[in-house]
Amino acid sequence: MSCSNPSQRNLKKHLFVTFAVFFLTLFVIIPLFFGTAGSQAAAAKNKLNILLISIDTIRPDRLSCYDSRYIKTANIDGLARRGLVFERAFAHTPLTLPSHINMLTGLTPPYHGVHDNARFRLSPDILTMAEYLKERGYSTGAFVGAFPLDSRFGLNQGFDVYDDHYGTKARQEFFYIERSAEKVIDVSLAWLQNQRRPWFAFIHLWDPHQPYNPPEPFKTQFRQDLYSGEVAYVDSQLGRLFSFLENKKLFEETIIILTGDHGESLGEHGESTHGYFAYNSTLWVPLIIVAPGIKPGRINDYVFHIDLFPTICELLGSQQPKNLQGISLLPLIKGKRLPERQVYFEALYAYYNRGWAPVKGFFEKRKKFIDCPLPEFYDLDSDFEEKNNLIAQVSLDKYRQMLEELEKRLTNPQGSQKQIFDAETLERLRSLGYVAQPAASKKVFGPEDDLKTLLPLQEKFARAMGGYHHGQVKEAIASLQEIIAARPNFDLAYSYLSTIYKREGRIMEAIKILREGLANNPQSYSIISSFGILLAESGFPDEAISVLQIGISLWDYDPEMWNYLGLAYYSKGELDRAYEAYERALALDPDYPIVFNNLGSLFLSRFLQDNKEEDIKKAIDYFQKALSLDPELVSAYNGLGGAYKKLGRVKEAIGCWQKALELNPSYDFSLYNLGLAYFELGDKKEALKYLEKYLAVKKNISTREKEKIMALINQCRSQEN
Repeated sequence: MSCSNPSQRNLKKHLFVTFAVFFLTLFVIIPLFFGTAGSQAAAAKNKLNILLISIDTIRPDRLSCYDSRYIKTANIDGLARRGLVFERAFAHTPLTLPSHINMLTGLTPPYHGVHDNARFRLSPDILTMAEYLKERGYSTGAFVGAFPLDSRFGLNQGFDVYDDHYGTKARQEFFYIERSAEKVIDVSLAWLQNQRRPWFAFIHLWDPHQPYNPPEPFKTQFRQDLYSGEVAYVDSQLGRLFSFLENKKLFEETIIILTGDHGESLGEHGESTHGYFAYNSTLWVPLIIVAPGIKPGRINDYVFHIDLFPTICELLGSQQPKNLQGISLLPLIKGKRLPERQVYFEALYAYYNRGWAPVKGFFEKRKKFIDCPLPEFYDLDSDFEEKNNLIAQVSLDKYRQMLEELEKRLTNPQGSQKQIFDAETLERLRSLGYVAQPAASKKVFGPEDDLKTLLPLQEKFARAMGGYHHGQVKEAIASLQEIIAARPNFDLAYSYLSTIYKREGRIMEAIKILREGLANNPQSYSIISSFGILLAESGFPDEAISVLQIGISLWDYDPEMWNYLGLAYYSKGELDRAYEAYERALALDPDYPIVFNNLGSLFLSRFLQDNKEEDIKKAIDYFQKALSLDPELVSAYNGLGGAYKKLGRVKEAIGCWQKALELNPSYDFSLYNLGLAYFELGDKKEALKYLEKYLAVKKNISTREKEKIMALINQCRSQEN
C-alpha cells in the first residue's frame, strides 16, 4: 500500500480488525502459574530482554524434548526444562519468508500480503515486532542465516542492526545462499555483548534446510540421516548462546522463544521437503517459551505463530497493537480458557510459481479442513498424521463458506499486496515475442490441477535434480524436458534446465529454454529474473535490458535485477546508465558486495577512457568495499588487481590475482591476468603455467582469442628451449 501522506504510516499502529469469536475449552496437561508475586513481576516486566530463535525447516520430532527416538538435543532440552513446551504449535505457511513475517507481525498472509519467498515484499505500512519494541526503548538486532530473509524483502523494519551478511548476495544456482549456524551465533554474541539497555534479538538458523550437509563430526555421525545431523549441529551451536546467557545471568531477565518457521516432510505424503503441501509434517513446529516467573511444563493445546507477538506484549505488560490476529497465550499458561477460533493456513508456492491449484484451509476444534480441488478433512486428535480423509462425512459447501468468510475477516481493510500483471506489461512481452496469447490466471481448478495429482511431476523434478548433483547430467536434462512437455507452466524446470545448459557450456540452449519458459509463464519471477541475468552475463545486453526492465516494472524492490540491468548497460558502454542502475541496487541493499565490485569495474573503465586519477581511486575504493563485505568475492580481487596493475603496482596486482586463485583455482580472468603479468615481467616459465591453465579451463573461447593465447604460449616455450 502506498502512502499519500505522512499520517498514513501511523495507520499500522491503530488498524482494528473485527473477528467472530467462538469459545472452546482448551486442554492443558499441567496447569501453570506465575511463580513470583504480582508486584515483583510488574516491576520487572518492562525491563525484560526478548530473544526469538527460529530454526529453519525443523521437525519437532527431531528435538529430543519432543521425541527421543532420533537424536539427543541436549542444549534445546535444557532450555525446555526451564520453560514451557507447546506440543501442538503450528505455522500458517510452509515457506521461510511468509512464515517469519507471520511471527514478527502477528498477522496472517491475507492481511500482510506475503505468500511466497522472493516475489513479495513486506509493506512498510505493516507494524513489526521490532518496530513496536524499538518505540519502547529496546535495542533491536536480527541475525539471519540465508537469503530468503534478506533485507530486500522488508523484514528489516525496526531493527537497529539487520545482519544478513552471508557473503555474495547473488543467488546460488540451485540453492539459496546461506551461512552456518556458527557464523550466525558469532555475530549474535558479538552484538549481545555490547548491549546496555533492554534488547530484542532475532536469531535465524538455516542449517536444517536442504541440502543437508552438516559439518564434521555430525556428517559422519549422522551419515545415514543427514537432516538429523544438521539439527544436532544447530543444537551444539545454540549451546554457545545458552552458555553466554547463563554466564551473564540473562536467563533471569530475558523472555526466550524458540520455534521454527516450518517443518520438513521427509517423504510423508510423498513430499520430500516442504512448501508444496500443507500437512502437519510441514506446518507443525516446536515452540518453547522461557520467561522469568513462568514455571516449566508442557501444553497440548493448539497454538500458532500469530500468537507470539500478543504473548510478548502481555509478558511485558504493554498494550498490544489492535490489529494483531493472534491471541496471548498467558491465560492458557495460567490454566485459563482461550477463545475458540478458526486459524488460517495456506501453501501457495505452486500456485504463484506454476499456476497450479492453491491450497488453503483452517484449524478448528482440533480438526483441519484443507481446501483444494480434491479437498480434505481430518480429525487430528485421532489422526495427527492425516492418513484418513473424512471429507465425505462433512458438508464441503459449509466448510468452503467458512473458509471464505475467514479470509474476508483476516484481509487487510487497506488492501494487501497483489501481484498485478497489467496490460502494458503484457504488451511489452508480446512485442518482444515472448507471449503468444494473453496469460490470464486460471480461476477454476479441477482435479487435474490438484497438487496430489501433480505430485509425480514434483517428485520427478526432485529426483532429476538429485541425480544431477550426483553426476547424472544427461538423465537430468531428459527428465526436465519431459516435465516441461507434460506441464509447460512448471517454471522452475525451465530455470534449472537453463542453468544445467549454462554449466555445460550450452549457452544458446540455455537462452532458448528460458525464452520458451517466459512465453509459457509470463508472470514467473524465477524465469524473468533468470532470463534477464543470463542474457546480461552472456553478451546480449539489449535483450537483457528489455527483460530486466519488465522484471523491474513488477518487482522494483529487487536489487539483483537492478544490478544486472547495470551490467547490461555497462556491456554496451553506457556507463552513466549503468551507474544509475547500480545506485538503485545499493539504495535497496546498501551492503550488496557484487554491486560495489561492479562499480569498481565501472570506474576502472572510466579511468581507461579519461585517465583521471580520481576514477582509479574510486575503483580501488569500491573493490575494497566489496571485499570488506565479502572477503571471498573472487571477482573483486581480480578487479582490484587490475586497478593496481594500471597504477604500476604490479606486485600488489599479482598478490590479488593469486588470492583470487586460492579461492577459485579455475577462475579464468585471474589465470589470464597472471599469465600476462609474468610474461611482461619476463618470467616465461610462470607465464606459461598460467596461460596453459587458462586455455584448459576457458570454455567457448573464440578462434581469434585462442590464436592470441597460443602465440604467447609459443613465445614462452621457445624461450624455455
